[in-house]
Amino acid sequence: MISQERIAGYLDRLASGQPTPGGGATAAVQLAQAAALLSMAANFSSGGSEPAERFGSAVRQLIPQALAVADADEHAFGEAASAYELPADTAEDKAHRSNEVQSGLRKAAAPPLRLVELAAELLDLARGLEPEANPNVLSDIAAAAESIRSAAGTAAATLETNAAHLADDAAVQGLQDAAATADDVAAASGALADLLRRRIRGDNS
Repeated sequence: MISQERIAGYLDRLASGQPTPGGGATAAVQLAQAAALLSMAANFSSGGSEPAERFGSAVRQLIPQALAVADADEHAFGEAASAYELPADTAEDKAHRSNEVQSGLRKAAAPPLRLVELAAELLDLARGLEPEANPNVLSDIAAAAESIRSAAGTAAATLETNAAHLADDAAVQGLQDAAATADDVAAASGALADLLRRRIRGDNS
């Protein structure tokens, strides 16, 4: 499981010729890193204040949640990929394979849907920290915002890919709506990163 392995081992598996882990898992890892960065930034900005300590506690709780999504994505996508390998020699085989593929794709959509929720939650926390942050950690918050942006964009691409192969119109619409939300989160995260970089440069415009 990604949540339990060393970084080098995870990257070796990511670079291999196997279908998992893939993009969705990498997005979840990015969110875990964003949460860790925000926790660190809060620690340097708290001055022992209770609100900052509560913020740090809230953001730290999202680290294991994001890693759990990474594991779930790897498992779900692995099952979906396996469905494509089922035989399709007879009409009966083809019908069974099609049903399994559709079921696998619906299950594989659950982790990126959760990613969108986590990305939005982390973005709200980053926005809350920005005005009170120690100037020395503004670049770390910007790095977290960029990680959130990337993760949200990856979630959108993953959801759109799943939607393109689903036959259920209602499910397709739900995934497309979630992808649009992910795009909004990505855009807002980019705007936050830009704001932080202006603060770093001393640009008040």
